[in-house]
Amino acid sequence: MLNSLTLPAPAKLNLFLHILGRRDNGYHDLQTLFQFLDYADELSFSLRQDGVIKLHDNVAGVAHDDNLIVKAAKALQAHSHTSLGADITLSKRLPMGGGIGGGSSNAATTLLGLNALWQTRCDEDQLAALGLALGADVPVFVRGHAAFAEGVGERLSPVTLAEPWFVVAVPQVHVSTKEIFCDERLTRNTPAITLAAAQTLGGHNDCQPVVEQRYEEVRNALMQLDKFASAKLTGTGACCFASFASQAEADKVSRLLQPDLHTFVAKGSNVSMLHRTLQTLHQK
Repeated sequence: MLNSLTLPAPAKLNLFLHILGRRDNGYHDLQTLFQFLDYADELSFSLRQDGVIKLHDNVAGVAHDDNLIVKAAKALQAHSHTSLGADITLSKRLPMGGGIGGGSSNAATTLLGLNALWQTRCDEDQLAALGLALGADVPVFVRGHAAFAEGVGERLSPVTLAEPWFVVAVPQVHVSTKEIFCDERLTRNTPAITLAAAQTLGGHNDCQPVVEQRYEEVRNALMQLDKFASAKLTGTGACCFASFASQAEADKVSRLLQPDLHTFVAKGSNVSMLHRTLQTLHQK
């Protein structure tokens, strides 16, 4: 039995995000295209025999038991009826409120990591269902493959996309998903498209105009990136991205942006770093 495990919790991009309508329960029907980035938080798990779940790294403004990492661990613990616990440490790189999936990715890595550490033998469908109860984006991280998502984001169709290099700009603001989806200026009537159209024609982000109006920092970041390539917002968050054919080109553009705009360069990936790492561990 493993006593410890360290795994990445990778970022994602929403290559587009269409809002089709709003349900009576307040949730939104959407279509989006997810792709992963080779850029990640890192989570380390150590086995405990006493059943205690302890996250040793506080996230500012988030109580210990409200952290999605702790919620995911406790959800798997309850589902599997295990008596084991874990000490968990988090090395944070992904910005909160950035729209690149930090909290959801952390939750998915926790589910997959503790499933391996505790040997609970849950399959991917079970883990995805546990993840969906924590957040609409968690299942795509559990499954670990680029996907076309529908419904509230839970209906996933795996896709194979080009894997370009991305420049991701990180304006220093926290964008609340709830606030964006509650904004009356958000359009909620984009017509549904097919999977084939999503892969060939792409789309836009219905949340982008609202976020730009609410956050000057995001608007400025998009304007800077747009000078070099078509820039888009990812998800409902602050981060903006543009794609490039090579790392050299992406690095060059990153250096040309204003120095007060934080950026990183990362390669797009159809299979997440988390799943590639787990596959390597299983082969040992």
